[in-house]
Amino acid sequence: MENVGSLLLPWYDRFHRELPWRGVQDPYAVWVSETMLQQTRVETVRSYYPRFIARFPTVSALAQASVEDVLKLWEGLGYYRRAQNLHRGAQQVMADYEGQLPSDPARLRRITGIGPYTAGAIASIAFGVCCPAVDGNVIRVVSRVAGIREDVAVPSVARRIAAVAADWVPAARPGDFNQALMDLGASLCCPGTPDCGRCPLSSLCDACSAGDAEELPHKSRATPPRTLRYDVLLLRQGNRMLLRQRTETLLQGLWVFPLLEGEKTPAQLVRALRRSLGLGCVYARALGAARHVFTHQVWEMRLHLLDVSGPVPDGYRFATADEINALPIPTAMRRPKAMGLECLSGAEGEPPCD
Repeated sequence: MENVGSLLLPWYDRFHRELPWRGVQDPYAVWVSETMLQQTRVETVRSYYPRFIARFPTVSALAQASVEDVLKLWEGLGYYRRAQNLHRGAQQVMADYEGQLPSDPARLRRITGIGPYTAGAIASIAFGVCCPAVDGNVIRVVSRVAGIREDVAVPSVARRIAAVAADWVPAARPGDFNQALMDLGASLCCPGTPDCGRCPLSSLCDACSAGDAEELPHKSRATPPRTLRYDVLLLRQGNRMLLRQRTETLLQGLWVFPLLEGEKTPAQLVRALRRSLGLGCVYARALGAARHVFTHQVWEMRLHLLDVSGPVPDGYRFATADEINALPIPTAMRRPKAMGLECLSGAEGEPPCD
């Protein structure tokens, strides 16, 4: 469909979204913005991107930073593995590419954290390389316009969509074209009910003609998230609370309040802490509940305040209120953090409602 570009680019010139990273051709800045935008709403990224670029303006600055500083600036953005991979990737660029991101998509994909979509976005936007950048929005647009009605999660179908997208990319303005496809998918060719009446590609669209655009793309049903129940322990020692830096894949490197699986009584919590951490504990009170939804898990949490005595266990640290505020703590711990700071300040009123 050689007409796709001639129809889409004029629409993009008139209706493109005004975003902080638009019009920027610095490969590093494109890399940062595209990494942040993975599985995250544009409106959320709007506020994070300028702060991140101001703090780490170059690949070198990011590579030299501590991962804890990077995670702290990423706090609240979620999917923290992206930040860790971005940091590792920056160090790799400094070591293997003399501090300069390559323009070739295949070489870009060798860098930690850069997959096919991000490589295509960097190459086309920053370097003008004629290559596709296939994200969820583009999959939706291609499946509807090209009339692809198979399950897009099937690898052979995914490859077909990528091939169609590649055929569409014009030699001139490939970066603008890829961004135009993303904008079209985010604004008009959206999930659910697309606005076919205003779509610049409606005259070419197989799904619009067939009347089944709302049903595309076809996707396998996602596995529902698993519910896990935790007791979250706010362990107070004087003016400090105990925290642990996670080593698990989920939230790796971030600081959390100690978690115990299941739902235990106060007496069971005291015994478990003495056995596992060697701390003497006095149960103070319950602090209510909290809930956090991850992609594949839901954490149902009950919060408890205990006063503890004894040395800091290996892998943990006692932190003051100022230190807690300075540490990278995930959104899942937002309510426990608020309650912990409240307890340390002495303002031990009723827990706030969810």
